[in-house]
Amino acid sequence: MSFRVRDATAADAAACAAIYAPYVRDTSISFESEPPDEAEIARRIDDYARSHAWLVALKDDVVVGYAYASPHRAREAYRYSAEVSVYLDPSVQGGGVATALYRTLFERLGARGYRRAFAGITLPNEPSERFHRRFGFETVGTFRGVGWKQGQWRDVLWLQRDIGDPGAPAGGLR
Repeated sequence: MSFRVRDATAADAAACAAIYAPYVRDTSISFESEPPDEAEIARRIDDYARSHAWLVALKDDVVVGYAYASPHRAREAYRYSAEVSVYLDPSVQGGGVATALYRTLFERLGARGYRRAFAGITLPNEPSERFHRRFGFETVGTFRGVGWKQGQWRDVLWLQRDIGDPGAPAGGLR
C-alpha cells in the first residue's frame, strides 16, 4: 500500500472527524459520547500540533488515518510524558499505516524532548494491545470499571513506553 505521513493542518479536520466518528458512535474504543465536529477537531489539531504532534496518513491524497499525542496529565511534573492515540479508516487497517504513523509520532516526540508515551486501551481490544506491544509498550495497570459506554462498565488497560533517552536530564520541550 502506498501512502505518506505528514503533519496535520486544520484542513484535515473534516477527514479526521469522519474517521473518528464511528469509533465514538459504534464502539467503546473512545469514551467520548458524541463525535466531535470538524471545528472541534481543528481546535485539537492546532492545540496538540503546537505542544506535541498530530499527524495524518494520506493514500492518493486522501486522509486515511491519523495519530496524535496530547498531555498525559495537567500537572507540571508530567510535562515530559504524552498520551498517544491512532485511528484509521477501516479500509487501510493492517496495511502498515498505523505503524508508519506511530514511528513518525515517536520520532517527533523524542525530538521535542518527551520521555514517556502512555496509551489507554478500552478492554477487550486484542488488536490494539498487540499493536502497542509491538512498539515496546508495557502494561502499567488496569483501571477496572472506569468508564460507562454502550450500556456497561469498561476497563482500561494502561501501557507505557520510553521515548528517546529516558534517563537523559529533563530539558526544555521544543
